[in-house]
Amino acid sequence: MQETLICLRLGHLLPYSMSDSNTANFTNPSVFILLGIPGLEAAHVWISILFCTMYVIAILGNFTILFIVKMEPSLHEPMYFFLCMLAITDLLLSTSTLPKTLNIFWFNSKEIDFHACLTQMYFIQCFSVMASGILVAMAFDRYVAICDPLRHSIILTNSVVAKISLAVILRGSMLVMPNPILARQWPYCRTNIIPHTYCDGIALVKLACADIRASSYYGLSVAFLVTGVDVFFIAVSYTRILRAIFSLPTKDARLKTFRTCGSHLCVFLVFYISALFSVFTHRFGQNVPLHFHVLMANLYLLVPPMLNPIIYGVRTKQIRDRLFRLFTRKVA
Repeated sequence: MQETLICLRLGHLLPYSMSDSNTANFTNPSVFILLGIPGLEAAHVWISILFCTMYVIAILGNFTILFIVKMEPSLHEPMYFFLCMLAITDLLLSTSTLPKTLNIFWFNSKEIDFHACLTQMYFIQCFSVMASGILVAMAFDRYVAICDPLRHSIILTNSVVAKISLAVILRGSMLVMPNPILARQWPYCRTNIIPHTYCDGIALVKLACADIRASSYYGLSVAFLVTGVDVFFIAVSYTRILRAIFSLPTKDARLKTFRTCGSHLCVFLVFYISALFSVFTHRFGQNVPLHFHVLMANLYLLVPPMLNPIIYGVRTKQIRDRLFRLFTRKVA
């Protein structure tokens, strides 16, 4: 897997030194060595505290969203169903990388099995594509709810929501499937050291001593397809939403309507701004230190899962009220 933005984050493997012991010829390494964050080894413990805190917040926040939606019948609507899908995807995405990262930081456990490495790479890409697809589905839901509210329940029936959800899952699963398959075919005769905290696709395939153009071309194609199509549909949806909002007769009506989609807009911005920032630093920041690239790659996988439940908890009145009632009931 190469440039697949599939995780909506492309990486450029910068040069790194290889000792003689690590450059022996081998075509099928049984394990890879993950270095962590090269250049910041002395700060691994402190970085692990930051990462672990973000992970705990992400777990608590997303499980809270899932619990509230499940327990509150009034939230059993398409908008909150997609929100639950996003929460589950965020949990899976962050869990696919952080436990191994913390093992590296805390226990110096740097080895990862070859097939486990390919599996981790697949799940990172898969869940990232799913998250982007869910954001498109949420944008479509808000478009129908604001621009055609009388037909919202007719258009987004349970069967339609189920079909959209299945399409999102299948797209994420199938589009990235060729990447680990291709990566498994390459002979690895340079080194088994990956200067990263997890099995980053570009870093892994760069170790192959073969023509990897097929993987590169496929990765680029998927990157443009996923990013371009998703951002286009979200932009079209919110352009129409904003046009509908500004056409409302009173200021109060405009503010009230804008609040109903404000949380979604914040989540979109967090997801795609962090993705684009990571992309540009990797694509055009050749002079940026390797440890900065690796650090940004990790933050990209942790920041959205941490912030999404906070944004929805603060900006969504139904969730905020239900959470308030839950805490007041416990206090009483």
